[in-house]
Amino acid sequence: MEPTGVLIGVVGKTNVGKSTFFTAATDIPVPIENRPFVTIEPNVGIGYARKKCVHVELGLPRCDAANSVCIEGYRYIPVKLMDVAGLIPGAHKGRGLGNKFLDDLRRSDVFLLVVDASGSTDAEGVPVPPGSYDPVEEVRFVIDEIDQWMFQSIKSDWDRFVRLSQVGALKDPAGEFAQRVSGFGITRAQVEEALAKLKISDSELPKLSEGDLFRLVQTLRVMTKPMVIVANKADVPSSEKNVERLRASFPGTPVVPTSALAEVLLKRLAKQGVVSYLPGDLGFRVRERPQDAKLLKAIEMIGDLMNRMKGTGVVQSINVALFDVLKLIAVYPVEDFNKFTDRQGRVLPDVLLVPKGATARELAYRIHTELGDTFLYAINAKTKQRVGASYVLQDNDVIKVVAAGARG
Repeated sequence: MEPTGVLIGVVGKTNVGKSTFFTAATDIPVPIENRPFVTIEPNVGIGYARKKCVHVELGLPRCDAANSVCIEGYRYIPVKLMDVAGLIPGAHKGRGLGNKFLDDLRRSDVFLLVVDASGSTDAEGVPVPPGSYDPVEEVRFVIDEIDQWMFQSIKSDWDRFVRLSQVGALKDPAGEFAQRVSGFGITRAQVEEALAKLKISDSELPKLSEGDLFRLVQTLRVMTKPMVIVANKADVPSSEKNVERLRASFPGTPVVPTSALAEVLLKRLAKQGVVSYLPGDLGFRVRERPQDAKLLKAIEMIGDLMNRMKGTGVVQSINVALFDVLKLIAVYPVEDFNKFTDRQGRVLPDVLLVPKGATARELAYRIHTELGDTFLYAINAKTKQRVGASYVLQDNDVIKVVAAGARG
């Protein structure tokens, strides 16, 4: 199964449960210990977004999911997650494991910022009594570390950029600057949008002060590396007020109360047949009441927690990142628009995540370059209507693309 082209970076202070979250999201075992810097190499794995499968809407008895998984009517769509070493203040200067691990995140499309909502680890990742450290400050310092990391990288050859401008060798400042930040996955269009927001002209760009350059970098980071705050350890009593404080302090950033530990335990119990649970469910059902009193109490606590939070927050965090922040939609390409099958007769085998506002022709290019080049029209398999290249795709569309030489 190939994941969607999106890369989600899992970031945060050291020792806040990032590795537990990564394990909960991917089921890939990584070292989990109660100490800083346990993640010494970036872990890359596949997490899953969850959506109601379109075969349910179409009244079909089943689908033949190929590039994803369909369980009980829910399509689990693979997405790449990268978890890197936890940050401490001064990481952009090389403290802790420093820039090496920040650099692994250059191509991330969105960050899941895992924070200890219980306030039980200090700035250096050392355990402290719950409620004694402020998660709002934790989020602020992580964001500042990321901003400083991007700024220091971009500033490293700024003097050369300025000198080229001074001797008249910089014919296209915005284009040249866009090339310098392309390593962060930033496009020229995004550079131009950021300059327009800050009212900076092309000619003014090489003359920016250090402070103005930092504001430009911050603007680009907000545009190109949006965040979801994963308020982990939400099972600890001190976390509930902190979740509300996080929401009040960062009104433009989604905050998802999460217990990665609860998700790990539920998956383990589901494999053992003790509970019925699918990742992303709002609750679970006990199938076999355990005799162990401690285990029974743990199950009851997880049940109470999920009632309050509407799930464990793990799959919910991924969904928020993809569907709310990046505004992606799901589209199902097919070959036979009457039977909703591909050339092999498989029912709705593939689902693609595309940006909201994408067109039928852009979908064709996503499937195959040649299909985009020779695009004639598309057919909306739900309505059986022919649509043109500029048709704007809708969430859960089922689309047949017709290209030259492949009329149908």
